[in-house]
Amino acid sequence: MKLVIFDCDGTLVDSQHLIVACMDAAFLSLGRTPPSREATLSIVGLSLFEAFAVLTSPDDADIPALIEAYKGAFHAERQKHGHAEPLYPGCREVIEWVAAEKAALGIATGKSQRGVRIVMTHHGLIDHFATIQTADDAPSKPHPGMILQAMAEVGAVPEDTVMIGDTTYDIDMAHAAGVGSIAVTWGYHASEALLRSRPNAIAGTYGEVPAILKRLWGV
Repeated sequence: MKLVIFDCDGTLVDSQHLIVACMDAAFLSLGRTPPSREATLSIVGLSLFEAFAVLTSPDDADIPALIEAYKGAFHAERQKHGHAEPLYPGCREVIEWVAAEKAALGIATGKSQRGVRIVMTHHGLIDHFATIQTADDAPSKPHPGMILQAMAEVGAVPEDTVMIGDTTYDIDMAHAAGVGSIAVTWGYHASEALLRSRPNAIAGTYGEVPAILKRLWGV
């Protein structure tokens, strides 16, 4: 069984404006100065505790309150503005192509199960994914737990599994799990940082992904 695992934010959907707005709201709710846009986008992909630990410090006493404020802001923004996490161009077509190739599809994300299921259901894609691994289910990236659990759920082995993501956390997680990786440049980490993480391939558009997958699959 071939398995293709996608990151969510910055890979499947462009949620940067929503994430930055909610991060700003969380810090301001506690009377603290929000991080820069660049700092916020740099931690996308991490689970919330790890993300706030990077933005503040691991022993910051405000982290639990910041997490709750961020979750509350995210829910409020969704309710206020409708759905604000559009798919990247070509995303739907590649997901449908992978499904037509009889490969299993998965998601590994720092989002919650509820959050990722809301966004994928909104886009009509939830039924394509055989396994969804989130911050609710495993340690934060780059720990390999999400990938290992995804492989176990669908019966895939490392040599038949590919992780696709836009951050160094995704590529480092793939290395830790012993699977292939494709770094994509339309997300939140710079191409130079992604290259330093040594992915098996790098894609600038979704249109390049099928050919890369075929090459990694040896077909």
